[in-house]
Amino acid sequence: MSPRRNRPKAAGSSGRSAEDDSAGRYGGWQSTESWQGEAWSVRHVAGASAEGKTYRCPGCDQLIPSGVPHVVAWPEHAGVDDRRHWHKSCWNAKDRRTTRVQRSRNAPRF
Repeated sequence: MSPRRNRPKAAGSSGRSAEDDSAGRYGGWQSTESWQGEAWSVRHVAGASAEGKTYRCPGCDQLIPSGVPHVVAWPEHAGVDDRRHWHKSCWNAKDRRTTRVQRSRNAPRF
């Protein structure tokens, strides 16, 4: 068996950025949505690439465990610090939720 050959890159091509990576290392795709009169970048993250960290969903105030598929959304004009990790169902229901998160009496406040 002969060794594998690498194919030469096309002239003028450079490395791909995260925005160009439609279904690669993040395991999902990125799109732009309008919400509250503002353009939002929305990236869908697959469960396999969501390993190692837990996040708190701003929609339901519950934890998103490691390995669970979810959505990362941020305003297009904002920076990296404004990214928020949402459950997919919470992101889809964001217009139907109230502004105040309803908690039970003994739920921890974060």
